[in-house]
Amino acid sequence: MKINHGSLLISIDFELYWGVHDQRSLESYKENIIGVWQAIPKILDLFTKYKIHATWSTVGLLFCNNVNEAINYSPKNKPKYINKNLCSYNYINKNKILDPKFHFAPDLIKKILLTPNQEISTHTFSHYYCLEPGQSLESFKADINAALKVAEKYNIDIKSIIFPRNQWNPEYLHELEKVGIEAYRGNEKSWFYKSTEDSGQNLFRRLGRLFDTYINLVGHQTYTLESCQHTKPYNFPSSRLLRPYSEKLSFLEKYRSKRIKKSLQHAAKNNEIFHLWWHPHNFGKNTDKNLKILEEILIEYNNLNIKYGMKSFNMYDLIKISNDK
Repeated sequence: MKINHGSLLISIDFELYWGVHDQRSLESYKENIIGVWQAIPKILDLFTKYKIHATWSTVGLLFCNNVNEAINYSPKNKPKYINKNLCSYNYINKNKILDPKFHFAPDLIKKILLTPNQEISTHTFSHYYCLEPGQSLESFKADINAALKVAEKYNIDIKSIIFPRNQWNPEYLHELEKVGIEAYRGNEKSWFYKSTEDSGQNLFRRLGRLFDTYINLVGHQTYTLESCQHTKPYNFPSSRLLRPYSEKLSFLEKYRSKRIKKSLQHAAKNNEIFHLWWHPHNFGKNTDKNLKILEEILIEYNNLNIKYGMKSFNMYDLIKISNDK
């Protein structure tokens, strides 16, 4: 089915410390994670104010209340990453006592569920890396089944997935529909956004993505819904990461905002989708400044809604429209 208006698609990678434990010590990243508990309610308030539909892609471990529950839901078939630090299960084994505010978030998940137009998606159970050496199709399947099982206790029927670090493996996609997952978030069309293992994320790729935040290097990265509907699972690619506020780069803030708004306008005028995403822990520090730029974007969306009829969707909304085609 075609849509005859522009669309704002928002997805959020909700992971707390599970998404960064192999890169940063808890002590060094504590402020960001603690800040999530204040940031998410404020984000939800903005979404309610501007009637925003959003997908919250949630690590399965966050559904648990404690370590014992996390262990009970964990699959027997675990990834055997060459880099042992990547494995959340190794992290759990080394840290039998885990502070819930950094590792578990059932209360925040319930708050999201109580907010209108919010979808709970999966970010895999363990923050699973689909392209890292040592993992396999069988351990991926086990991880996804664990994510679906832990979501069941909240009566959540998972329909979409966002792969950690955007590492989607084309050989694994056919397994998703078997378990009822009908869509995923793909990557922007540029060599420096290509899905690769961590070792492939070299300096040139990172610099390309950084510069593209402020300068239009690769276009608006918007797309039609029809272009996503050829096969299941549907690929609803990212258009833009909403990078967190940076004191060092604060002089470039107006360019970051302008870059996003121009792409949003392009989508509205051309009946295309603009897919914005970020992590809640990006808003955990400098929360007010990050919320300010988010509200500026949502105000622009609201203006485009009035002028061009632009609509807000989450991934499940687009799945339902695509299934009716």
